[in-house]
Amino acid sequence: ELCPVHTSGSTTLKMDRMEQARRVMSLSPVKAEQPAKLDEFACNVFTDREIAARVPKATYKAFKAAVKQAKTLDPHVADVIATAMKDWAVERGATHFTHWFQPIHISTAEKHEAFLTPRGDDFKVIHEFTGEQLVRGEPDASSFPNGGTRSTSRARGYTTWDPTSPAFIRDGTNGATLYIPTCFCSWTGDALDVKTPLLRSVIALSAQAVRLLRLLGDTETEHVQTTLGAEQEFFVVDRSYFAARPDLLFAGRTLFGAKPPKGQELEDHYFATIPARVHAFIQEVESELWKLGVPTRARHNEVAPGQHEMAPVFEFSNMASDHNMVQMELLREIATRHGLACLLHEKPFANVNGSGKHNNWSMCTDSGQNLLEPSANPRANLIFQCFLSCILHAVDTHADLLRASIATPGNDWRLGMSEAPPAIMSIYLGADILGLVDWIRSRDPAVNGVSTAEDKDPSLLLHLGKSAIAPFRRDRTDRNRTSPFAFTGNKFEFRAVGSSQNVGHTVTVLNTIVADSIKTFSDLLEKTIASTPSLESAIITVNQHFIKAHDRIIFEGDGYSEEWVKEAAKRGLPNLRETVVALEGFAAKKNIDLFQAHGVLNPGETMARYNIYLEHYVNTINVEANVVTSVVNSNIIPAILKHSKRVADSIASVEAILGKDEASPQRVLLKKIQGLLNQLILANQQLSTTLDSKPSFPLHKEEAEWMRDQVKPKMDAIRVIVDSLEPLVEDELWTLPKYSELLFIK
Repeated sequence: ELCPVHTSGSTTLKMDRMEQARRVMSLSPVKAEQPAKLDEFACNVFTDREIAARVPKATYKAFKAAVKQAKTLDPHVADVIATAMKDWAVERGATHFTHWFQPIHISTAEKHEAFLTPRGDDFKVIHEFTGEQLVRGEPDASSFPNGGTRSTSRARGYTTWDPTSPAFIRDGTNGATLYIPTCFCSWTGDALDVKTPLLRSVIALSAQAVRLLRLLGDTETEHVQTTLGAEQEFFVVDRSYFAARPDLLFAGRTLFGAKPPKGQELEDHYFATIPARVHAFIQEVESELWKLGVPTRARHNEVAPGQHEMAPVFEFSNMASDHNMVQMELLREIATRHGLACLLHEKPFANVNGSGKHNNWSMCTDSGQNLLEPSANPRANLIFQCFLSCILHAVDTHADLLRASIATPGNDWRLGMSEAPPAIMSIYLGADILGLVDWIRSRDPAVNGVSTAEDKDPSLLLHLGKSAIAPFRRDRTDRNRTSPFAFTGNKFEFRAVGSSQNVGHTVTVLNTIVADSIKTFSDLLEKTIASTPSLESAIITVNQHFIKAHDRIIFEGDGYSEEWVKEAAKRGLPNLRETVVALEGFAAKKNIDLFQAHGVLNPGETMARYNIYLEHYVNTINVEANVVTSVVNSNIIPAILKHSKRVADSIASVEAILGKDEASPQRVLLKKIQGLLNQLILANQQLSTTLDSKPSFPLHKEEAEWMRDQVKPKMDAIRVIVDSLEPLVEDELWTLPKYSELLFIK
């Protein structure tokens, strides 16, 4: 009753919508669950602690050793772990289990199976879950995006348990399900998911980082993990309005929509009070995430009306990736319970900000040392200096691949405007770290020794004048919202990631390019040590070489400015403005070789992803174009014709009394509407004809280029006409909910 679906095309639709708004405003928000208590955090997670409490010590020890060494579990050990997992899940009401995995360009996938095994001929059954069922599942490999690596005649695929990410339970209406995070591969062993290359990239980076730490004198560290905190932005709209917009239903974004009288111009939405209905919705999401061990901490309104953000505490990147996928699923699912719809598209509305997913990335040793922590005295912190140099090298050398990692049709509408960074990859360091870089560049390698005293620079203290507020310490760096890759204290914030993306994909690329740069740094450092009097002199020499070779990637200014576009071109930095061109980074031989060298992706897996991303682009534009032609024919043209008739009838009534006047304002208005209508009909026919005459292409790239060059411009032209007509047509007849209704939750 809260969200009746409007009948498209009904003449009473607008009145229905107004009545719905009145009803919604009179309802109290759906009450969320009470916030989870501290002891309920991760209560629905089969944690390592839970395993240790439920299995024999010898079994637990064997399990941990196998996981650490990436060895096949002994069948007996697997059976014991599986039984313990099943017992724990059944105690919490679970009736089914699923191998939960992340196919490429699909959010997640799952097939539920019951803990059910028949016994005998008298219809007796028992709960059973074996080690084999835990370790391996079997979905079709040709039924998911595979980039041409699997045909229907070669469909076998496998899911295999990822023990580095704990199993968890999700409650349903009539029972609970045990979710087992898994990897997904083909019968030939090719990775068909996001998780597998992510795990490989973590190992690749760890190997190179440990090697460099050894060269720097660290004899203790055995493993380095990457950490991630993914800030999730999203829009929330009333579900009844969402259901009345075919473009939102099928494309995830509005393909039409005139600018409302008020958007984000007054800057009154950011950090403002969260609307009660949305607040209740987010609270319930947080409660469910808390039980699943997802450490979400922050929530607030974003800059655009109807836009919000949730941000977690840092975790290891493979866990953070899983948790972000769970978060997106819960946002969509729980929004429905509150009469809302959650939009994760990068640009669901024109003329206001789009949504990103800022990836706060760093590296951490197994002893807890953050390798990107400058410490109190960065000039004495040689480890930080070396890893900083490696990142400068990585982003500069592999800017094309980093850009390819965030290339999606949705991001094409977002990058370079409204607090979204530009497509030009650059690094922002902030004045303090930039000063450190300049100091390193100017050092004499022959002069060793740096003061180890803590930095007590008084300029880092902020004084707010004579008041009760005591001075407080500010961060070393400012923030630059126009930078795609900004240093923010002890991590880098990759701000260009799209809100709907799987962060595992972008982190895989980031881990790989940094691993490669660390290897290059270590190779040079080894050679330099052999010919240099001291280790410190060798470190200074190599750092200087890396900084001088790659300081073009550092930019501290306004990334939105035209001056930066020109300056970036002078520096030779790539400016890959749209997805089809940017995706070529995956097909470049140097990048195919890069992934293969570090064991992250073999050449076939890399090219499969290139084809999948192009195919996704083609399908996305094709769906949007078909929605455009359909909505124009069934909603917009009929509304304009009805409105034109009403205007014409009114003019005729007036002219029957006053006489005909071709120059009257009423006739001028009618001619304007009819002129736009004629343009719209012609433009829509051209788009339909183009779609119907689409040729066959031997390559996905050619097909994507055709969609970009032939279809997208025609869609854009239609939108301009429709958005010009919307303010001219009687509100009652315009059947699509407008921005003024969608963006402002009642």
